Amino acid sequence: MKKRIGAAIMAGVLAASFALVGTGCSSTNYQPELKQPVINTPTIKQAGTLRVGVDTNKSPLAGKGNDKIIGIDVDIAAAIADELGLKLSIVETGSDPQAAIDEGRVDIVMGVDGSETDAGFWLSSEYLPTAIALFAKPGTKEMPTKGSSTKIAAQVSSKSAWAVSNEYGDASLESATNLGDAFNQLEADKVKYVASDAIIGLYAAHRQGVDVSIIALMSKPSGYCVGVSLENKELQDQISDVLKTLTSNGIIDVIEKKWLGASLNLKDMQLTAGAVTASAISDSQKPAEGDGAEGEGAEGQAAEGEGAEGEASASSSDAAAA
Repeated sequence: MKKRIGAAIMAGVLAASFALVGTGCSSTNYQPELKQPVINTPTIKQAGTLRVGVDTNKSPLAGKGNDKIIGIDVDIAAAIADELGLKLSIVETGSDPQAAIDEGRVDIVMGVDGSETDAGFWLSSEYLPTAIALFAKPGTKEMPTKGSSTKIAAQVSSKSAWAVSNEYGDASLESATNLGDAFNQLEADKVKYVASDAIIGLYAAHRQGVDVSIIALMSKPSGYCVGVSLENKELQDQISDVLKTLTSNGIIDVIEKKWLGASLNLKDMQLTAGAVTASAISDSQKPAEGDGAEGEGAEGQAAEGEGAEGEASASSSDAAAA
């Protein structure tokens, strides 16, 4: 599935976000300056268009809302395309970004876990951090201790649930059908903590209007990167430069706040005693398929649209089938 998105898509993000970045501008008719293309064929395969691959099973990075591809990665991809002076075409790659690059179906892929060191393509620096995080009500200072049987909710059969059992024991784990259920338990004081992927957890809590804070990380932070063909050095350099620009000018922070209710900075977060990187876990320690190896979802489903989705996603009137 493809969606072609013009530069006007990011206008919604910028116009709706001026209050966040302190400009004081209240206009809803902001139009960004149209830029000349920075790159062309053969660096990209389709003149004037950046084709970006996403996996719509990675909500809220990318998912389907109202039959359109939306998500954090879609908004960041639109910002990347705008910086390069290009239109945007979003391409569904499924869980095989390598094939999409090798077959020439995309110029870049988004949402690639930086810890996947065996990727057969170039990876950018991380544009979005994540980790398994411990959430609690604001003001909570103390962390759970092993053997205390403090209740920690986590989505059933997720990596976070496995991490809770592995560090604190099965007695501490309170299985939840989905993260919506987990945060409901936290709000009702049935549990003291929720364990979740940091991005997915913030997204779920933000959608439900539950006020939470990340108090610690159960794994060392990693993050998501952009993937480019190993042979395409010019595009690698351009993506590196654009990501630096979008980080320094605050656009990525604005997009994070839109979807997550807050921007992510996990560098200085304290770690639990058992925090380890995924690469440090031996194969014998890793959860087996169906036993904590599955992903998490805000409500056990792909990302759905929010009130602002029409402003910055493929649901805008500027999108048309490629």
